[in-house]
Amino acid sequence: MKKIQLLSLFILCTFILSAQNKAWKSLFDGKTLNGFHQLNGKAKYEVVDGTIVGTTVTGEPNSFLACDAEYGDFILEVDLKVGEMNSGIQIRSLSIPEFNKGRVHGLQVEIDPSDRAWSGGIYDEARRGWMYQTEMNPAAKNAFKKNDWNKYRIEAIGSVIRTWVNDVPVSYMVDDLTMKGIIALQVHSVKERDGGAQIAWKNIRIQTGKDMKPRPLDNTTPVANYTLNTLSPQEVAQGFSLLFNGKNLEGWKMVGEDAPPASGWVVNDGILSIMKSDTASKVKHGDLLTSKTFTSYELNFDFKLSEGANSGVKYFVTTPYKTQRSGLGLEYQILDNEKHPDAKLGINGNRTLSSLYDIITAKKLDPRFQQKIGLWNQGKIIVHSNNVVEHWLNGFKVLEYTKDGPAYLEAIAKSKFAKNPNFAKVKVSPILLQDHGDDVSYKNIKIRKID
Repeated sequence: MKKIQLLSLFILCTFILSAQNKAWKSLFDGKTLNGFHQLNGKAKYEVVDGTIVGTTVTGEPNSFLACDAEYGDFILEVDLKVGEMNSGIQIRSLSIPEFNKGRVHGLQVEIDPSDRAWSGGIYDEARRGWMYQTEMNPAAKNAFKKNDWNKYRIEAIGSVIRTWVNDVPVSYMVDDLTMKGIIALQVHSVKERDGGAQIAWKNIRIQTGKDMKPRPLDNTTPVANYTLNTLSPQEVAQGFSLLFNGKNLEGWKMVGEDAPPASGWVVNDGILSIMKSDTASKVKHGDLLTSKTFTSYELNFDFKLSEGANSGVKYFVTTPYKTQRSGLGLEYQILDNEKHPDAKLGINGNRTLSSLYDIITAKKLDPRFQQKIGLWNQGKIIVHSNNVVEHWLNGFKVLEYTKDGPAYLEAIAKSKFAKNPNFAKVKVSPILLQDHGDDVSYKNIKIRKID
Protein backbone atom coordinates (compact mmCIF):
# COMPACT_ATOMS: atom_id res chain seq x y z
CA MET A 1 0.00 0.00 0.00
CA LYS A 2 2.84 2.35 0.92
CA LYS A 3 4.52 1.73 -2.46
CA ILE A 4 1.24 2.49 -4.25
CA GLN A 5 0.86 5.73 -2.29
CA LEU A 6 4.43 6.78 -3.12
CA LEU A 7 3.89 5.94 -6.79
CA SER A 8 0.66 7.98 -6.83
CA LEU A 9 2.44 10.92 -5.21
CA PHE A 10 5.26 10.68 -7.77
CA ILE A 11 2.78 10.64 -10.66
CA LEU A 12 0.93 13.63 -9.19
CA CYS A 13 4.12 15.65 -8.73
CA THR A 14 5.25 14.77 -12.25
CA PHE A 15 1.88 15.89 -13.63
CA ILE A 16 2.01 19.20 -11.73
CA LEU A 17 5.60 19.87 -12.82
CA SER A 18 4.72 19.04 -16.42
CA ALA A 19 1.75 21.42 -16.31
CA GLN A 20 3.92 24.18 -14.88
CA ASN A 21 6.58 23.68 -17.54
CA LYS A 22 3.96 23.80 -20.31
CA ALA A 23 3.01 27.28 -19.11
CA TRP A 24 6.48 28.46 -20.16
CA LYS A 25 7.81 28.81 -23.71
CA SER A 26 11.59 28.86 -24.23
CA LEU A 27 12.85 31.74 -26.34
CA PHE A 28 16.37 30.26 -26.61
CA ASP A 29 16.96 26.66 -27.67
CA GLY A 30 20.39 26.51 -26.02
CA LYS A 31 22.14 25.76 -29.32
CA THR A 32 21.42 28.46 -31.92
CA LEU A 33 20.24 32.05 -32.26
CA ASN A 34 17.14 30.94 -34.16
CA GLY A 35 14.23 33.25 -33.36
CA PHE A 36 16.51 36.27 -32.85
CA HIS A 37 17.88 39.02 -35.11
CA GLN A 38 20.45 41.73 -34.40
CA LEU A 39 19.67 45.45 -34.52
CA ASN A 40 21.75 48.65 -34.55
CA GLY A 41 25.33 47.98 -33.37
CA LYS A 42 27.63 45.11 -34.31
CA ALA A 43 28.54 43.71 -30.90
CA LYS A 44 29.24 39.99 -31.09
CA TYR A 45 26.48 37.53 -30.09
CA GLU A 46 27.22 33.79 -30.07
CA VAL A 47 26.13 30.58 -28.36
CA VAL A 48 28.71 29.17 -25.94
CA ASP A 49 28.04 26.13 -23.74
CA GLY A 50 24.28 26.57 -23.78
CA THR A 51 24.37 30.33 -23.17
CA ILE A 52 24.07 33.43 -25.33
CA VAL A 53 27.27 35.44 -24.90
CA GLY A 54 27.36 39.10 -25.89
CA THR A 55 30.77 40.72 -26.36
CA THR A 56 31.39 44.47 -26.61
CA VAL A 57 33.09 45.86 -29.71
CA THR A 58 34.88 49.18 -29.42
CA GLY A 59 33.36 51.93 -31.53
CA GLU A 60 30.02 50.21 -32.03
CA PRO A 61 26.78 51.82 -30.77
CA ASN A 62 24.37 50.00 -28.48
CA SER A 63 23.59 46.57 -29.95
CA PHE A 64 20.43 44.52 -29.51
CA LEU A 65 19.66 40.84 -30.05
CA ALA A 66 15.91 40.98 -30.57
CA CYS A 67 13.27 38.27 -30.61
CA ASP A 68 11.62 37.92 -34.00
CA ALA A 69 8.17 38.03 -32.39
CA GLU A 70 6.60 41.01 -30.61
CA TYR A 71 4.97 40.76 -27.20
CA GLY A 72 2.38 42.83 -25.36
CA ASP A 73 1.39 41.19 -22.06
CA PHE A 74 3.91 38.63 -20.81
CA ILE A 75 5.97 37.25 -17.96
CA LEU A 76 9.65 36.84 -18.81
CA GLU A 77 12.36 35.06 -16.86
CA VAL A 78 16.04 34.96 -17.74
CA ASP A 79 19.30 34.08 -16.00
CA LEU A 80 22.26 36.35 -16.70
CA LYS A 81 25.86 36.79 -15.59
CA VAL A 82 28.09 39.83 -16.02
CA GLY A 83 31.18 41.36 -14.50
CA GLU A 84 31.64 45.08 -15.07
CA MET A 85 29.72 46.05 -18.22
CA ASN A 86 26.36 47.84 -18.28
CA SER A 87 23.55 46.12 -20.15
CA GLY A 88 19.80 45.66 -20.18
CA ILE A 89 16.74 43.81 -21.41
CA GLN A 90 14.47 45.72 -23.78
CA ILE A 91 10.73 45.14 -23.43
CA ARG A 92 7.82 46.53 -25.48
CA SER A 93 10.45 48.30 -27.59
CA LEU A 94 10.37 49.46 -31.19
CA SER A 95 12.73 49.65 -34.16
CA ILE A 96 11.05 51.54 -36.99
CA PRO A 97 12.60 53.40 -39.94
CA GLU A 98 10.91 56.71 -39.14
CA PHE A 99 12.52 56.84 -35.67
CA ASN A 100 16.21 57.71 -36.05
CA LYS A 101 16.71 55.20 -38.90
CA GLY A 102 15.54 52.20 -36.90
CA ARG A 103 17.14 53.08 -33.57
CA VAL A 104 15.83 50.72 -30.91
CA HIS A 105 13.81 52.68 -28.38
CA GLY A 106 11.56 51.77 -25.48
CA LEU A 107 11.62 50.37 -21.98
CA GLN A 108 14.75 48.65 -20.75
CA VAL A 109 15.16 46.67 -17.53
CA GLU A 110 18.58 47.66 -16.26
CA ILE A 111 21.57 45.37 -15.70
CA ASP A 112 23.93 47.48 -13.60
CA PRO A 113 26.88 45.85 -11.77
CA SER A 114 28.32 49.25 -10.78
CA ASP A 115 28.31 50.66 -7.24
CA ARG A 116 25.22 52.66 -8.25
CA ALA A 117 23.31 49.34 -8.04
CA TRP A 118 20.31 50.18 -10.24
CA SER A 119 19.83 46.62 -11.52
CA GLY A 120 16.15 45.87 -12.10
CA GLY A 121 15.36 49.55 -12.55
CA ILE A 122 13.64 50.78 -15.72
CA TYR A 123 15.15 53.08 -18.34
CA ASP A 124 13.42 54.34 -21.49
CA GLU A 125 16.10 53.78 -24.13
CA ALA A 126 16.57 56.63 -26.64
CA ARG A 127 13.32 58.26 -25.51
CA ARG A 128 12.44 59.50 -21.99
CA GLY A 129 15.45 58.33 -20.00
CA TRP A 130 15.23 57.02 -16.43
CA MET A 131 11.74 56.04 -15.26
CA TYR A 132 12.46 53.96 -12.14
CA GLN A 133 15.79 53.62 -10.33
CA THR A 134 16.56 51.92 -7.03
CA GLU A 135 17.01 55.19 -5.14
CA MET A 136 13.22 54.82 -4.84
CA ASN A 137 13.59 51.30 -3.46
CA PRO A 138 16.90 51.00 -1.53
CA ALA A 139 15.94 47.53 -0.25
CA ALA A 140 16.58 46.24 -3.78
CA LYS A 141 20.12 47.58 -4.11
CA ASN A 142 21.79 44.44 -2.76
CA ALA A 143 19.84 41.95 -4.88
CA PHE A 144 22.26 41.80 -7.84
CA LYS A 145 25.35 39.58 -7.72
CA LYS A 146 28.36 40.65 -9.78
CA ASN A 147 30.28 37.89 -11.59
CA ASP A 148 27.59 35.37 -10.69
CA TRP A 149 24.29 34.19 -12.13
CA ASN A 150 21.26 36.38 -11.47
CA LYS A 151 17.62 35.52 -12.11
CA TYR A 152 15.53 38.31 -13.61
CA ARG A 153 11.73 38.22 -13.70
CA ILE A 154 9.70 40.81 -15.61
CA GLU A 155 5.91 41.04 -15.58
CA ALA A 156 4.34 43.34 -18.16
CA ILE A 157 0.57 43.03 -17.87
CA GLY A 158 -1.62 45.88 -19.02
CA SER A 159 0.02 49.15 -18.01
CA VAL A 160 1.75 47.59 -14.98
CA ILE A 161 5.41 46.57 -15.23
CA ARG A 162 7.08 44.79 -12.31
CA THR A 163 10.64 43.49 -11.99
CA TRP A 164 12.52 41.17 -9.65
CA VAL A 165 16.23 40.39 -9.32
CA ASN A 166 16.94 37.09 -7.58
CA ASP A 167 13.33 37.13 -6.34
CA VAL A 168 13.79 40.53 -4.67
CA PRO A 169 11.09 42.96 -5.92
CA VAL A 170 12.75 45.98 -7.52
CA SER A 171 10.35 48.04 -9.65
CA TYR A 172 6.63 48.64 -9.92
CA MET A 173 5.92 51.04 -12.76
CA VAL A 174 2.68 52.03 -14.48
CA ASP A 175 3.07 53.26 -18.06
CA ASP A 176 1.00 52.98 -21.23
CA LEU A 177 3.10 54.79 -23.82
CA THR A 178 3.95 51.60 -25.75
CA MET A 179 1.94 48.47 -25.03
CA LYS A 180 3.56 46.02 -27.45
CA GLY A 181 6.99 45.54 -28.99
CA ILE A 182 10.19 43.53 -29.14
CA ILE A 183 12.13 41.87 -26.35
CA ALA A 184 15.88 42.29 -26.87
CA LEU A 185 19.19 41.63 -25.10
CA GLN A 186 21.43 44.71 -25.05
CA VAL A 187 25.20 44.97 -25.31
CA HIS A 188 26.09 48.55 -24.47
CA SER A 189 28.47 50.72 -26.46
CA VAL A 190 31.87 51.02 -24.78
CA LYS A 191 35.00 53.11 -24.68
CA GLU A 192 38.17 51.71 -26.21
CA ARG A 193 39.50 50.17 -22.99
CA ASP A 194 36.25 48.24 -22.45
CA GLY A 195 36.19 46.31 -25.72
CA GLY A 196 35.87 42.55 -25.19
CA ALA A 197 33.70 42.72 -22.06
CA GLN A 198 31.06 40.00 -21.93
CA ILE A 199 27.62 39.15 -20.62
CA ALA A 200 25.91 35.75 -20.72
CA TRP A 201 22.21 34.84 -20.79
CA LYS A 202 20.46 31.48 -20.41
CA ASN A 203 17.10 29.92 -19.43
CA ILE A 204 15.18 32.58 -21.36
CA ARG A 205 11.49 31.72 -21.12
CA ILE A 206 8.14 33.48 -21.39
CA GLN A 207 4.48 33.13 -20.40
CA THR A 208 1.66 34.79 -22.32
CA GLY A 209 -2.14 34.75 -22.40
CA LYS A 210 -4.01 32.44 -20.05
CA ASP A 211 -0.77 30.76 -19.01
CA MET A 212 0.44 33.87 -17.18
CA LYS A 213 0.68 33.49 -13.43
CA PRO A 214 1.64 36.88 -11.96
CA ARG A 215 2.98 37.10 -8.45
CA PRO A 216 0.80 38.55 -5.67
CA LEU A 217 1.25 42.17 -4.63
CA ASP A 218 3.97 42.76 -2.04
CA ASN A 219 2.49 46.12 -0.86
CA THR A 220 5.99 47.50 -0.11
CA THR A 221 7.59 48.26 -3.49
CA PRO A 222 7.19 51.99 -4.29
CA VAL A 223 5.18 52.82 -7.39
CA ALA A 224 6.09 55.16 -10.25
CA ASN A 225 2.82 55.82 -12.06
CA TYR A 226 3.01 57.64 -15.41
CA THR A 227 -0.66 57.24 -16.35
CA LEU A 228 -3.10 60.09 -15.81
CA ASN A 229 -4.83 60.35 -12.44
CA THR A 230 -5.05 56.61 -11.83
CA LEU A 231 -4.35 54.29 -8.91
CA SER A 232 -2.64 50.98 -9.65
CA PRO A 233 -3.55 47.86 -7.65
CA GLN A 234 -0.31 48.32 -5.67
CA GLU A 235 -1.16 51.92 -4.79
CA VAL A 236 -4.66 50.90 -3.67
CA ALA A 237 -3.17 48.16 -1.51
CA GLN A 238 -0.75 50.69 -0.02
CA GLY A 239 -3.64 52.97 0.95
CA PHE A 240 -3.33 55.75 -1.63
CA SER A 241 -6.30 57.82 -2.72
CA LEU A 242 -6.59 60.56 -5.34
CA LEU A 243 -6.72 64.13 -4.03
CA PHE A 244 -7.49 65.37 -7.55
CA ASN A 245 -10.05 63.36 -9.53
CA GLY A 246 -8.96 64.72 -12.91
CA LYS A 247 -12.43 66.09 -13.69
CA ASN A 248 -13.18 69.01 -11.38
CA LEU A 249 -12.21 70.66 -8.09
CA GLU A 250 -14.25 68.41 -5.87
CA GLY A 251 -12.38 68.11 -2.55
CA TRP A 252 -10.66 71.50 -2.94
CA LYS A 253 -11.50 75.04 -1.89
CA MET A 254 -10.11 78.52 -2.24
CA VAL A 255 -8.15 79.84 0.73
CA GLY A 256 -10.54 81.96 2.77
CA GLU A 257 -13.62 80.32 1.27
CA ASP A 258 -15.59 77.10 1.71
CA ALA A 259 -15.92 76.40 -2.00
CA PRO A 260 -13.65 75.94 -5.03
CA PRO A 261 -12.66 79.09 -6.94
CA ALA A 262 -14.87 80.30 -9.77
CA SER A 263 -11.87 81.24 -11.89
CA GLY A 264 -8.11 81.10 -11.96
CA TRP A 265 -7.73 77.39 -11.26
CA VAL A 266 -8.96 75.32 -14.22
CA VAL A 267 -9.24 71.63 -15.10
CA ASN A 268 -8.68 70.58 -18.72
CA ASP A 269 -8.05 67.07 -20.04
CA GLY A 270 -7.20 65.74 -16.58
CA ILE A 271 -4.76 68.57 -15.78
CA LEU A 272 -5.17 71.10 -12.95
CA SER A 273 -3.63 74.49 -13.78
CA ILE A 274 -3.32 77.88 -12.17
CA MET A 275 -3.62 80.54 -14.84
CA LYS A 276 -1.12 83.35 -15.14
CA SER A 277 -2.27 86.52 -13.39
CA ASP A 278 -2.77 89.81 -15.17
CA THR A 279 0.66 91.43 -15.06
CA ALA A 280 -0.75 94.96 -14.98
CA SER A 281 -3.10 94.46 -12.03
CA LYS A 282 -0.76 92.12 -10.11
CA VAL A 283 -3.89 90.54 -8.57
CA LYS A 284 -3.49 86.80 -7.97
CA HIS A 285 -6.32 84.29 -8.13
CA GLY A 286 -5.47 82.79 -4.73
CA ASP A 287 -4.12 79.54 -3.25
CA LEU A 288 -5.99 76.25 -3.40
CA LEU A 289 -6.56 74.06 -0.32
CA THR A 290 -7.70 70.48 0.19
CA SER A 291 -10.98 70.20 2.06
CA LYS A 292 -9.50 67.41 4.18
CA THR A 293 -6.68 67.77 6.68
CA PHE A 294 -3.72 65.46 7.27
CA THR A 295 -1.15 64.64 9.95
CA SER A 296 1.43 62.11 8.73
CA TYR A 297 1.34 61.01 5.12
CA GLU A 298 3.03 60.41 1.79
CA LEU A 299 1.95 62.93 -0.84
CA ASN A 300 2.74 62.38 -4.53
CA PHE A 301 2.19 64.95 -7.24
CA ASP A 302 3.34 65.70 -10.80
CA PHE A 303 4.02 69.29 -11.77
CA LYS A 304 4.88 71.21 -14.93
CA LEU A 305 6.35 74.70 -15.00
CA SER A 306 6.03 77.31 -17.70
CA GLU A 307 9.12 79.39 -18.42
CA GLY A 308 10.11 81.59 -15.48
CA ALA A 309 7.28 80.27 -13.29
CA ASN A 310 7.01 79.96 -9.52
CA SER A 311 4.62 77.93 -7.36
CA GLY A 312 4.79 75.57 -4.40
CA VAL A 313 3.12 72.80 -2.41
CA LYS A 314 2.63 73.84 1.21
CA TYR A 315 1.98 71.76 4.33
CA PHE A 316 1.55 72.55 8.06
CA VAL A 317 -0.52 75.44 6.70
CA THR A 318 -2.38 78.22 8.50
CA THR A 319 -4.67 80.91 7.04
CA PRO A 320 -4.74 83.66 9.67
CA TYR A 321 -7.33 85.96 8.10
CA LYS A 322 -10.67 85.16 6.48
CA THR A 323 -10.05 87.65 3.68
CA GLN A 324 -6.60 86.24 2.91
CA ARG A 325 -6.09 84.50 -0.43
CA SER A 326 -2.78 82.88 0.50
CA GLY A 327 -1.78 80.38 3.17
CA LEU A 328 1.36 80.27 5.29
CA GLY A 329 3.30 77.07 5.86
CA LEU A 330 6.28 74.92 4.97
CA GLU A 331 6.73 74.87 1.21
CA TYR A 332 8.10 72.40 -1.32
CA GLN A 333 9.42 74.99 -3.74
CA ILE A 334 8.36 74.66 -7.39
CA LEU A 335 10.44 77.02 -9.51
CA ASP A 336 12.22 77.62 -12.80
CA ASN A 337 15.72 77.84 -11.33
CA GLU A 338 17.18 79.41 -14.46
CA LYS A 339 14.63 82.11 -15.22
CA HIS A 340 13.00 83.08 -11.91
CA PRO A 341 14.93 85.57 -9.74
CA ASP A 342 13.86 83.87 -6.49
CA ALA A 343 16.37 81.07 -7.17
CA LYS A 344 19.22 83.51 -6.46
CA LEU A 345 17.72 84.85 -3.23
CA GLY A 346 17.64 83.29 0.24
CA ILE A 347 20.69 81.48 1.62
CA ASN A 348 22.79 78.92 -0.29
CA GLY A 349 20.07 78.15 -2.81
CA ASN A 350 17.29 77.44 -0.30
CA ARG A 351 14.72 78.91 -2.69
CA THR A 352 15.52 76.57 -5.57
CA LEU A 353 13.39 73.72 -6.91
CA SER A 354 12.28 71.11 -4.31
CA SER A 355 13.94 73.00 -1.44
CA LEU A 356 12.13 73.73 1.81
CA TYR A 357 11.49 77.31 0.76
CA ASP A 358 13.83 79.83 2.38
CA ILE A 359 14.80 77.29 5.07
CA ILE A 360 16.71 74.21 3.79
CA THR A 361 18.38 73.70 0.40
CA ALA A 362 17.57 70.62 -1.64
CA LYS A 363 20.33 68.51 -3.17
CA LYS A 364 20.81 69.48 -6.79
CA LEU A 365 20.11 66.62 -9.19
CA ASP A 366 22.19 65.62 -12.15
CA PRO A 367 20.56 67.40 -15.15
CA ARG A 368 19.64 63.97 -16.59
CA PHE A 369 17.09 63.49 -13.81
CA GLN A 370 15.48 66.92 -13.79
CA GLN A 371 12.99 67.49 -16.57
CA LYS A 372 13.17 70.60 -18.71
CA ILE A 373 10.67 73.43 -18.40
CA GLY A 374 7.43 72.39 -20.08
CA LEU A 375 7.85 68.71 -19.14
CA TRP A 376 6.45 66.85 -16.15
CA ASN A 377 8.41 66.25 -12.92
CA GLN A 378 7.35 63.95 -10.08
CA GLY A 379 7.38 65.41 -6.58
CA LYS A 380 6.90 63.70 -3.25
CA ILE A 381 6.58 64.89 0.36
CA ILE A 382 6.69 62.38 3.22
CA VAL A 383 5.72 63.57 6.71
CA HIS A 384 6.42 60.97 9.39
CA SER A 385 4.80 60.91 12.82
CA ASN A 386 8.25 61.34 14.44
CA ASN A 387 8.59 64.77 12.74
CA VAL A 388 11.01 63.55 10.07
CA VAL A 389 10.10 65.10 6.72
CA GLU A 390 11.43 64.17 3.27
CA HIS A 391 11.31 65.92 -0.10
CA TRP A 392 11.72 63.81 -3.27
CA LEU A 393 12.15 64.79 -6.91
CA ASN A 394 11.89 62.33 -9.81
CA GLY A 395 12.66 59.32 -7.65
CA PHE A 396 15.51 60.88 -5.64
CA LYS A 397 15.39 61.99 -2.03
CA VAL A 398 16.73 65.53 -2.19
CA LEU A 399 16.12 66.72 1.35
CA GLU A 400 15.42 65.35 4.84
CA TYR A 401 14.99 67.20 8.12
CA THR A 402 13.47 66.83 11.55
CA LYS A 403 10.77 69.43 12.11
CA ASP A 404 11.40 71.37 15.34
CA GLY A 405 14.83 69.72 15.64
CA PRO A 406 17.95 71.85 16.35
CA ALA A 407 19.08 72.18 12.71
CA TYR A 408 15.55 73.06 11.58
CA LEU A 409 15.10 75.69 14.30
CA GLU A 410 18.48 77.22 13.48
CA ALA A 411 17.47 77.44 9.81
CA ILE A 412 14.12 79.00 10.72
CA ALA A 413 15.93 81.63 12.80
CA LYS A 414 17.87 82.70 9.66
CA SER A 415 14.80 82.70 7.41
CA LYS A 416 12.10 85.22 6.52
CA PHE A 417 9.81 83.37 8.98
CA ALA A 418 11.97 84.06 12.05
CA LYS A 419 9.68 86.77 13.44
CA ASN A 420 6.57 84.59 13.31
CA PRO A 421 6.50 82.44 16.48
CA ASN A 422 3.50 80.43 15.23
CA PHE A 423 4.96 79.59 11.83
CA ALA A 424 4.17 75.96 10.84
CA LYS A 425 3.33 75.02 14.43
CA VAL A 426 0.08 73.23 13.55
CA LYS A 427 0.16 69.43 13.58
CA VAL A 428 -2.91 68.88 11.40
CA SER A 429 -3.51 70.88 8.23
CA PRO A 430 -4.70 70.75 4.64
CA ILE A 431 -2.40 70.55 1.61
CA LEU A 432 -2.02 73.80 -0.34
CA LEU A 433 -1.17 74.52 -3.99
CA GLN A 434 0.25 78.01 -4.33
CA ASP A 435 -0.78 80.71 -6.77
CA HIS A 436 2.33 82.84 -7.36
CA GLY A 437 0.93 84.58 -10.41
CA ASP A 438 2.43 82.15 -12.92
CA ASP A 439 1.13 79.39 -15.18
CA VAL A 440 1.85 76.03 -13.45
CA SER A 441 0.09 72.67 -13.86
CA TYR A 442 -0.48 69.65 -11.61
CA LYS A 443 -1.74 66.10 -12.05
CA ASN A 444 -1.58 62.69 -10.33
CA ILE A 445 -2.04 64.23 -6.88
CA LYS A 446 -2.45 61.33 -4.46
CA ILE A 447 -1.95 60.72 -0.75
CA ARG A 448 -1.84 57.96 1.84
CA LYS A 449 -1.76 58.11 5.60
CA ILE A 450 1.34 56.56 7.16
CA ASP A 451 2.70 55.66 10.62
